[in-house]
Amino acid sequence: MSNKAKSAKKEQSKLAAAFFDVDNTILRGSSSFLFGKSAFERKFFSRKDFWRFAWHQFVFIWKGENNTKLSALKDRALSLVEGQRVSDLQELVDEVYEKHIKLKLWPETVRLAKDHIKQGREVWLVTAAPQELGDVIAHELGLTGAIGTKVERKNGILTGKLVGKPIHGAEKRKALKALAKDRNLSLKRSYAYSDSQNDLPMLTAVGHPVAVNPDKILTRYAKAADWPIYDFKKRELKANRE
Repeated sequence: MSNKAKSAKKEQSKLAAAFFDVDNTILRGSSSFLFGKSAFERKFFSRKDFWRFAWHQFVFIWKGENNTKLSALKDRALSLVEGQRVSDLQELVDEVYEKHIKLKLWPETVRLAKDHIKQGREVWLVTAAPQELGDVIAHELGLTGAIGTKVERKNGILTGKLVGKPIHGAEKRKALKALAKDRNLSLKRSYAYSDSQNDLPMLTAVGHPVAVNPDKILTRYAKAADWPIYDFKKRELKANRE
């Protein structure tokens, strides 16, 4: 057997997976904004800060991700938990899911994720949102797990600092490769779903990239590369008009 054949056989012996971005892919809008909204309701921060979150959410929905603005949004959301107990954070993310996220899930993307589970693939959410939030969404949807941004904790208290870098852009690709090595996954046989050009590092790391509700740049890239494109926003607008 040739080395090429051996390599192909080894690749086939590995499990396949599907990786889903969260914001605007499996969820309408920004998970960090919804996290901030619940934090405001619990009086973790001021009304002025809440309206800043609201403005960023408006920009996020209508203009797509912007690295600088998205980074600021994530930083503010994470800074809210500084000095809070780990147990309180868990209560908060459970509340965020029940009161906000569950109502904003894209049913079509959720269906895609669950179809992968039925076909025997692992399904992972990959998000810049806090790890705890990703874990809750994955658990509630019956998915394998989540890769999220980790917040430092000491003696049961959150410091507001990050462990490593936010899971965004090139960091998503690194996280996929590390997970694939740890769990013996074949990235060549795996799928990835995202709405944003910022996730091109993740999308190009797998053999089956898919654009979901894509921004303009990702749309052009996906068409040129002949990737599948799902635009649930247009379907929803058409259904509402009818």
